[in-house]
Amino acid sequence: MRPAVLISLCLMGIECRYDGGCNAIDPGRLGALCRLIPVCPEQLGGLPTPRTPSERLNGRVVTRDGADVTAAFERGAEQACRLADIFGARFALLKARSPSCGSGEIYDGSFTGVRVPGDGVTAQRLKDMGVRVYDEDHIDDLIHMLEGERV
Repeated sequence: MRPAVLISLCLMGIECRYDGGCNAIDPGRLGALCRLIPVCPEQLGGLPTPRTPSERLNGRVVTRDGADVTAAFERGAEQACRLADIFGARFALLKARSPSCGSGEIYDGSFTGVRVPGDGVTAQRLKDMGVRVYDEDHIDDLIHMLEGERV
């Protein structure tokens, strides 16, 4: 059976980003190597689309207008982790720099475009449970990893 990979729903072309848009990629070779399990942790956490932009700040997630939405992000992360467990996903391809899905680099909470090392809430929770998290900027690394899995 092909391995399961969680993938950010917005990368699949579904308009679920905070601004109602998407970040569609061409899954091409990736889709041939695995079962893609679409997920939007922010929607799973109960947030609407569109929604006010959010960033991580001092261990919390806050909107541009100052509302604390950490609980919704944590609920969404929990649900994404449940899906990873249900489908046996050991890999995830998530949206870069997102306060939910960002892996290795996120925005600093100032809403000025400044990037800092760190993970989004869901990316961190998935990593904590042993899921290898990639973003769309590193899709070739994930493909290479999955090709090695087939050997």
